[in-house]
Amino acid sequence: MAQIVEVKVPDIGDFKDVPVIELLVKVGDRVTAEDSLITVESDKATMDVPSPVSGVVTALQLKVGDKVSEGTVVALIDSAETAAAAPASGGAAVAAPVAASAPAASRPAAAAAAVVEVRVPDIGDFKDVPIIELLVKVGDEVKAEDSLMTLESDKATMDIPSPVSGVVSELKVQVGDKVKEGVLLALVKVGAGGTAAAAPASRPAEPVAATPRAPAPAAAPADAPAARGAGSAADFRPGDTELIPAQPRVSMPTAADRLSGHAAHASPSVRRFARELGVDIAKVPGTGPKGRILQGDVQAWVKGFIGGAGPLAAPAAGFGGAGLGGLELLPWPKIDFAKFGAIEVLPLSRIKKISGANLSRNWVMIPAVTYHEDADITDLEAFRVQINKESEKGGPDGKASKLTMLAFLIKACVKAMQKYPEFNSSLDASGTEMSLVMKKYFNIGFAADTPNGLVVPVIKNAESKGVFDLARESGELAKQAREGKLKPADMQGACFTISSVGGIGGTGFAPIVNAPEVAILGVSKSAMKPVWDGKAFVPRLILPLSLTADHRVIDGALATRFNVYLAQLLADMRRSML
Repeated sequence: MAQIVEVKVPDIGDFKDVPVIELLVKVGDRVTAEDSLITVESDKATMDVPSPVSGVVTALQLKVGDKVSEGTVVALIDSAETAAAAPASGGAAVAAPVAASAPAASRPAAAAAAVVEVRVPDIGDFKDVPIIELLVKVGDEVKAEDSLMTLESDKATMDIPSPVSGVVSELKVQVGDKVKEGVLLALVKVGAGGTAAAAPASRPAEPVAATPRAPAPAAAPADAPAARGAGSAADFRPGDTELIPAQPRVSMPTAADRLSGHAAHASPSVRRFARELGVDIAKVPGTGPKGRILQGDVQAWVKGFIGGAGPLAAPAAGFGGAGLGGLELLPWPKIDFAKFGAIEVLPLSRIKKISGANLSRNWVMIPAVTYHEDADITDLEAFRVQINKESEKGGPDGKASKLTMLAFLIKACVKAMQKYPEFNSSLDASGTEMSLVMKKYFNIGFAADTPNGLVVPVIKNAESKGVFDLARESGELAKQAREGKLKPADMQGACFTISSVGGIGGTGFAPIVNAPEVAILGVSKSAMKPVWDGKAFVPRLILPLSLTADHRVIDGALATRFNVYLAQLLADMRRSML
């Protein structure tokens, strides 16, 4: 027998009020178990909430811009199968069956036609706000987020969007009427093919401004993303490279903010259009009535950006530089590649879109220098192999354990950071003057590969863990990454990042610093090389290290000392006990 299943936001750690940035389904869509329903984004990462069952979406309880926490109801799904609640720890959505005999009025109907009331959303303390324009008439067909009418306070104007797709069956107000929160504005008839359920009147009906990022493929370094739909992270292996954390989103203006004049004046559909292009709507000049931003304004801004005539991304606040906008860059070349031969156009993965903008920012904003050093790991590798043979039937705690070179690298990096604490710091420009934040904890991120890009799980409090613990925890994080179950908290708080391409090859590379960290270690492929011992050349296993550091915090002498000390630790781990 069919039953209605509530899909709820799973365990997302300590995060509260995480905004919904994308709806991936609509009412009436058929989904299978593990299909993504919505995408949420914290200030550091994005994740998709999957369906725990197969069935038909009968109602969406959220819209773009809503803020959610663990347990928030996302959608109702009519399933022909009994849906077992997915474990919250696995990152899957929590499903709560709703009695099939519940009154029909208690949930939106998906198949039958319904009339949805559109009311004034939460507009703060504003009362008697006049309606200055009706943008639709009775009988007009509208889509979800299409503007129905415009309100105007003494400071600014805002549009009221339709929460559903359907036909306007009745307008309850006219130009000149004064309204406040909760006033009924219109009725929209949603047929059997309706694509959305009415949003609760208590939620702001207007979506929010987009993140400030360039219209071209965006992307970011790593404290960052990972989750289903953003590309599952693969296991860490020597071929992994660095990822820079996801670009923080700007705070989402409410309807009250808009009427207070604190947000750009644009309709929800134009905001959505700008968001899809990755444009910060607040930076686009409006040419419409009362400065309203039109879709053509967004298109013109993007054309100007691509052609080099328009403004570029805003400078990073407080860091004293002009940002990308202060550079006299040549326009991006416009080439018709098809005239040279056959081509195929593929979309960038979500992770690469998220990481590109931050990679560009860090490359331009951080005066980074890369320092190279060779570490002799002959004895360490022999020790690792020996311990793994002894531990095949169980490690020190009785559990089967396998030491990885990554575990030793993490241990050595923590020891080197304790000796040179500048490597465990971050620049802070939130005050009147730039300052240096010295951290007393040691969280180490390691880059993990995925078919769609890179993610960086973070091992917390690495200074208090042994190499077996580090090997086991990194393996567990890698497994979660492979399965797309990493939570945002698993990828936050890194003090230092380790990246490796050793499984692929290479003798050295220059990784990009993951702001707000001040250094990153690149590890290349180890190789047997002849080393002079004072009497003869002897074969030694050499591991190339490439340390990239922010020169504003770490000068060449300090970086070289760190690199040399790190190589000494890897050559003889007994030094880590001194």
